[in-house]
Amino acid sequence: MRAVKSNALKINPEDNVAIAIRDIRKGEPVVVDGAEICLATEDIPASHKIAIVPISKGAPVIRYGEPIVVATTDIALGQWVHVHNTMPIER
Repeated sequence: MRAVKSNALKINPEDNVAIAIRDIRKGEPVVVDGAEICLATEDIPASHKIAIVPISKGAPVIRYGEPIVVATTDIALGQWVHVHNTMPIER
C-alpha cells in the first residue's frame, strides 16, 4: 500500500474545516493525515479553509476547536470556506 501525502491539516478533532497546506485544484482529493477525506469542489488556495463535512447555513465554522465564523449559506463537503460564504460571529 502506497502512503498518500497530506495536502491539508485538521488540528482539532472538532474541526469542520481543514487548512490547505498548498494549492488544491478542483477535483483533487483532500488528504488529511494520509487519509482521503473528499474531493475539492473548486480550487482552494494554500492556507485557506476547506469544508471536511457539510456545514449548514447558520452553523459555526470550527477551526482549531473554536468557532471562528458562521456559514451564510450551506457549504458542501470539499467547498472553499472564505468570506464569500461566511460572516463574523456576533458576540
